[in-house]
Amino acid sequence: MKRRDFLASTALFSLFAGDALADTRKKASTTKKKPAAKPKKKAKTPAKRPAAAAAATPSVHSASNPLIDNPPDGTSSSRLPPVRAQELPSEWQHYQIVTTLQLNAPGKSLKLWLPLPSSRETTYQRTTGHTWQGNPHSTAMQREPDERLEVLHCEWKDAANAKLQLVTTISTADRHFDITRRTVAPDRDDILRASLRASNRIPNDGPARSLGESIVGRIRDPIAQVKAIYDWVCEHAIYDPNAPGCGIGDVRELLYSGRYMGRSADINGLFVAICRGIGIPARCVFGIRTGPSRLFRSLGLRSDDASQGQHVRAEFYLPGYGWIPVDPSDVCRAASYEVMSRNDPRLQSLRRVLFGVWEMNWVAFHNGTDLQLPGDGKLLPFFIQPELLLDGKAAGEPKIGERIWSISARRIAG
Repeated sequence: MKRRDFLASTALFSLFAGDALADTRKKASTTKKKPAAKPKKKAKTPAKRPAAAAAATPSVHSASNPLIDNPPDGTSSSRLPPVRAQELPSEWQHYQIVTTLQLNAPGKSLKLWLPLPSSRETTYQRTTGHTWQGNPHSTAMQREPDERLEVLHCEWKDAANAKLQLVTTISTADRHFDITRRTVAPDRDDILRASLRASNRIPNDGPARSLGESIVGRIRDPIAQVKAIYDWVCEHAIYDPNAPGCGIGDVRELLYSGRYMGRSADINGLFVAICRGIGIPARCVFGIRTGPSRLFRSLGLRSDDASQGQHVRAEFYLPGYGWIPVDPSDVCRAASYEVMSRNDPRLQSLRRVLFGVWEMNWVAFHNGTDLQLPGDGKLLPFFIQPELLLDGKAAGEPKIGERIWSISARRIAG
């Protein structure tokens, strides 16, 4: 893992803060020299005005008064680095993901929806293509705009010996946030607004806002604010290995109960809710692990079987820098599976790395929530694993040894 980019960014952030402090001291010294010959009571007057002005400027935003509308002066969002073209990574890894379905239900209709990797080309992921074979009577690939959903929809009129195999080839490269680089163009306003709105299970007001305000306190710099939220989630959330799948993602319940326990959809959803509560666009990104981890064994696949490898990550947006990756859930997961205390130096190092880094032994599907799948009237809070309807009803859990669907992932030569 290349940590030098993140360490360099931390050093530069400290440098920016030091420059700002030096400028403040310089202005203060200039102010004191001018009224030197005047009475002391007059010299105090100009010193009170900046303090009053600072008190009038709120240090914390909200979903209705977001950072993207009014960034505080003198912070990382108002003091932007020069625009530089994005550099493509030199090291890519290539994967083949195979999803297989086999079901014998004579006389019954079957509908299937499979989440697909994002087709948008980025500096950390490229989908090369999809191929499928089987015997459905209809097959369609459908996409919603803005990476909200990409899905393969198949139907069988008679599920007697229903078969399907979908093969996806994809390339990934580790994703790093670099504070010295500014994105060429800001994201669209409607996308940012959508990442500030509440969903059915992720609130942006009430406890989310109150908790966010108490965490950031007097911190004004947006990067430092989000880092404080990230650290708080890493310290207070507990990864529950016994929860089903990726968790249920009901962040509203977590906030009202005060029990911050769950899996990736819950823990990273909590991070997203708190960010939205203080006016910083944030979103969950749904995907699947595709290979072993170089960080900890528990953060990757241990074989080619990826059927239980679904994993939710998160990202937040800052003006001038774009979307920044984080994964507090994997910090909590490592603490649980590797049996480490919160003060373990290895866990502290992982925490520093995963603020601004995605290890791309994982593939992103989409960022949509509250989704209605094509051809189905049911509303899903999120969509991360295959959905099946048999005669219009959920297929339910297969019997032992009779898995209806499976997913495998393996690394291939480029």
